[in-house]
Amino acid sequence: MSRQGDILSILHLFDVETPNWTVEEIAQELGISVRTAYRNVRELVQSGFLDPISGASYVLGPAFISFDRVIRQSDPLIHIASPGMRRLLEEADQEAAVIVFRRFRDRMMSVHILEGDAPHLPPSYERGAAMSLFLGAPAKVILAFLPDRAMRALYQRHEETLRAAGVESWDNMKAQLRAIRRAGYAMTEAEVGAGRVGIAAPILRGDQVVASLSIVLAAASLHRDQNKMRRFADAVQREAKDISLLLEGQDAHAARP
Repeated sequence: MSRQGDILSILHLFDVETPNWTVEEIAQELGISVRTAYRNVRELVQSGFLDPISGASYVLGPAFISFDRVIRQSDPLIHIASPGMRRLLEEADQEAAVIVFRRFRDRMMSVHILEGDAPHLPPSYERGAAMSLFLGAPAKVILAFLPDRAMRALYQRHEETLRAAGVESWDNMKAQLRAIRRAGYAMTEAEVGAGRVGIAAPILRGDQVVASLSIVLAAASLHRDQNKMRRFADAVQREAKDISLLLEGQDAHAARP
């Protein structure tokens, strides 16, 4: 692995379950020498990516806070999606949450959230929180719009997990995802949060799925009014298509000489 790869691998060790590491632990986990680990950690500290704490351990540093602010203020996806997200929230009379999700490695991650007057989201929906790539409408609709080859590669990497979740075979998974793709949206209940329904549609850039737009509603309110469920499915698809068109338009504008 290159030195740059070593440094990036160090940063990927840090998560909610393991937020602090010593140099020795880093070296052991990555299979590198303590000397190399120390040199790379020192460089990360100097750049603000790591911070030393008591016990000779390190945590993620203030550079990430600065970068997060830049993303929130300048990410084109967040900027373009926000008006449509607000419209969905108004359509739900503020009794919902509207979220944009992106795939990050083999996980799903919330990148932007608008909550109504009665927020009811579990921690798994928080911005930056890693979620399963196979549970919930936002994840399933992204999977459904991946090329077959990419879907199959994911199935092969996670076959054991998927079988435990009731996915009997690759053909079974492919059939489920193709049904979602034909419908243009995914809908799930209680897969991520109890008592909640998620409805999600893909955000596309050309023929590539880059994100999903999701609305999370109380299941009880939808059970009382089946027409409401259909109405929100249509609304989420409409806003996701508008966001996709705006992204394409931005790309076309940027490509002009």
